[in-house]
Amino acid sequence: MNHSLSSPGQPFGGADIRQLAERAGRTPFFAYDRAAITQRIRELRRLIPGNMQLHYSIKANPMPSVVHHLGGEVDGFDVASAQEMALALDAGAPPGDIGFAGPGKSHDDLRRAVACDVNIHLESETQLRLVTALGWELGVKPRVAIRINPDFQVSHSGMRMGGGGTPFGVDVDQVPTLLRELAAREVALSGFHIFWGSQCLHAPTVIQAQRLSAELVERLAGDLSVEPGFVNLGGGFGIPYFPGETPLDIEAVCGAMHGWHARLHSLLPHTKTILELGRYLVGEAGIYVCRVIDRKVSGGKTFVITDGGLHHHLAASGNFGQVLRRNFPVFLGNRADATSYERCHVVGCLCTPLDRLADDVELPASRIGDYVVIRQSGAYGRSASPEHFLGHPAPVEMLV
Repeated sequence: MNHSLSSPGQPFGGADIRQLAERAGRTPFFAYDRAAITQRIRELRRLIPGNMQLHYSIKANPMPSVVHHLGGEVDGFDVASAQEMALALDAGAPPGDIGFAGPGKSHDDLRRAVACDVNIHLESETQLRLVTALGWELGVKPRVAIRINPDFQVSHSGMRMGGGGTPFGVDVDQVPTLLRELAAREVALSGFHIFWGSQCLHAPTVIQAQRLSAELVERLAGDLSVEPGFVNLGGGFGIPYFPGETPLDIEAVCGAMHGWHARLHSLLPHTKTILELGRYLVGEAGIYVCRVIDRKVSGGKTFVITDGGLHHHLAASGNFGQVLRRNFPVFLGNRADATSYERCHVVGCLCTPLDRLADDVELPASRIGDYVVIRQSGAYGRSASPEHFLGHPAPVEMLV
């Protein structure tokens, strides 16, 4: 199941790269394909258990138009700041369908979250005390969930978010104590949140992690007098970025869900189960486009210099979590008819050797004015980049 990704000679969101550039008014720009986002969600809906809810993690791409579009497609949002919470509310999400996670929530963030009546995912005893005090001050009973640091670790995950020592969540063996303290306070327990990792392309790992998460919820819920309102089992679904990577076998993952989900639902029939996804919904639906502004040969190597760079797309430069630098999929968007190719390095406009968008890649022999297109750019692009570094203009963003 692949998104309708643009490649040389193919349209993106119904337009070719030149048309998109005219619509943007300038380069560089990000473009996100709304039809591709919708297609991915509908395919997931077809495969997951019918009574499972789907939430979007706004951190993956917080562009307001993207969030508003997703507001009509998903069942809720997961946020990690008061600003993201405001985006979710503006998109029409009911407060009870918003989960606010994060290990370092500020007093102001918590105050606003309590006032908005969203589900605050507690990650420490300190957060519980602050939320309780804010509830008294504001005259409301805050809704809280417990984010759990699971007592298992998984392999093959691009980024591990649980198991062992971590700033995220509450260790499993500390949860009973927190539950007892929570019961003595003027707060309402709404559910549990377990997040084990992200960017996983290995289906057996995802299947195992989801099964273990469900079993963990079953154990913890046994100590409650009332069923939790929801359990957020995270997501972790990855997308392929680099040569040799195979897309996640989503049919195998979703097929396995039906087994553990049926058991969990039989034990906790009134508890909603939530699948929380970010990059899997939007990552493949985005491109980053910059323009060739110069070419040079130095030391026998050809450098294609663009008006883009790591200040817009840190991940593509290899400086956002990569151990060994690898190229995102890249092509020249206006050279589908090219017959002459070259080995080159595609670099940005910043005065740092870190600003490389593609190393030693084969592309059509470029000319000044050509459009360099980087795929898999719908998640953790502009918002995860040091946009103000060296003072260059911000990129345009468009939902097309």
